[in-house]
Amino acid sequence: MTKRDYYEILGIDRNADAAEVRKAYRRLARQYHPDVSTEADADARFKEATEAYEVLSDADRRSLYDRFGHAGVQNGGPGFDSGPFAGFGGFDTLFENLFGGARAGRRGPRRGADVRYHMQLDFEEAVFGVENTIEVSRQAICTRCSGSRAEPGSHPTRCPVCAGSGEVRRTQNSILGQFVNVSTCERCRGEGVIVLDPCKDCRGRGRVRDTRNLEVKVPGGIDEGFHLRLSGEGEAGDPGAPSGDLLIEFSVRPHQLYRRLGNDVHLTMPVNIVHAALGARVEAPTLDGPHEIQIEPGAQSGDTIRLKGKGVPNLRGGGRGDQVVTYNVVVPRNLNDKQKELLRELGETLDVPNPHHGDRGFFDRVRDALGI
Repeated sequence: MTKRDYYEILGIDRNADAAEVRKAYRRLARQYHPDVSTEADADARFKEATEAYEVLSDADRRSLYDRFGHAGVQNGGPGFDSGPFAGFGGFDTLFENLFGGARAGRRGPRRGADVRYHMQLDFEEAVFGVENTIEVSRQAICTRCSGSRAEPGSHPTRCPVCAGSGEVRRTQNSILGQFVNVSTCERCRGEGVIVLDPCKDCRGRGRVRDTRNLEVKVPGGIDEGFHLRLSGEGEAGDPGAPSGDLLIEFSVRPHQLYRRLGNDVHLTMPVNIVHAALGARVEAPTLDGPHEIQIEPGAQSGDTIRLKGKGVPNLRGGGRGDQVVTYNVVVPRNLNDKQKELLRELGETLDVPNPHHGDRGFFDRVRDALGI
C-alpha cells in the first residue's frame, strides 16, 4: 500500500517551518487521538500523523525525506536495491566488504519503544498543576520466564542455522569480484539461540501486555501541546537493555472567563455605567479568588488594569505572570420608570459636546442607547 505524503498528512506546505509542523501535528493529535475521538479511523489517522511529525520535526530526517521520499527515512536511509550493487546491503556495505569495514554482526540489545499518552487538563489544573492517576498499557518483561522466552526449567538452544553467531555469511560474485555479504540470521533474529520449549505465559515472546496505573505529577504552568517525559515507563527493551519512555502530551480545556497568553491571564469584566462614571472599588475574579480593584472615574470600555502575580506560574520557576482585566462598560437595557427619570435629570445637567469637536460624550451615547 502506497504511503501518503507526510506534508499532505499534516496539511502543510513543503516550506513550512518547525513551528508550523508542530502546530499542525497538535491540531491533528487533538482531533484523532483514540482517547478523545469517536471516528472509526481515528487510531490509524493518529498513527499516520505521528509518523509524519516524527520525520518532519527532525531536520536530518526531513532532509532525507525531501530528497528521497519514504525510502530516505526507512531501513536506515536511501540505498541501492537494483543494479550492479543489488544484494550487497547498499553502497556503504559494499565498501565495508571491499576494504574490511565493520561487519553487520549480531545486533545488540535493543532499547524499548516509547509510549505516547494524551492527557487533557482543566484550565486551573494546567495553571497550578495536578496529580493524576493514569492507566498505561505497554509491553512488559514476562515475569514467568524473565524475558528469556523459554519455559522455566528449560533453556534456549544454539541456533542450527548460524551456529550461535547470530549472523549468516553469503559469498556472491559480481563484476568487481567475489564478496562476502554478512547479514543477521533470520532463524534466531541475531540472538544466536532459539527456544524449543516456549514460555506458556508469553508464548515465547518474552513480553506480555501489561496495564498499570501511574501517579503523574503535572507541574504548574503546563500549556497546550507541552510534553512530559517519564523515563523507563515505556515498552520493555531486550534483556539487558533499558525500557523506553512514556511521553505525555497535554491539551487544555478552554475556560469560560479566562484566556491565556503566555504566562498572562486575560479577563473581560463587565462594569456598570455608574461605577465607570464615578469610580468604585469592586471585586474582580482571579484564579486565586476574588480580588478588590479600583475602577478610576471616567473608565471606558477597553480600559485595562494589570494585577501583578495573578497569572500563570513560570514552568521553569521564577514567579508568575499577571492578570490583565479589560473593562466592558455595560449600558442597562431594562430600566424602570424611576431609573429613566433619574437619567433624564442627569442628562439635562451635562454639557452637550460641540459636534465639531470629534467624538460625542459618554452620556450622549447612553441616552441614544436608552432612547431618551
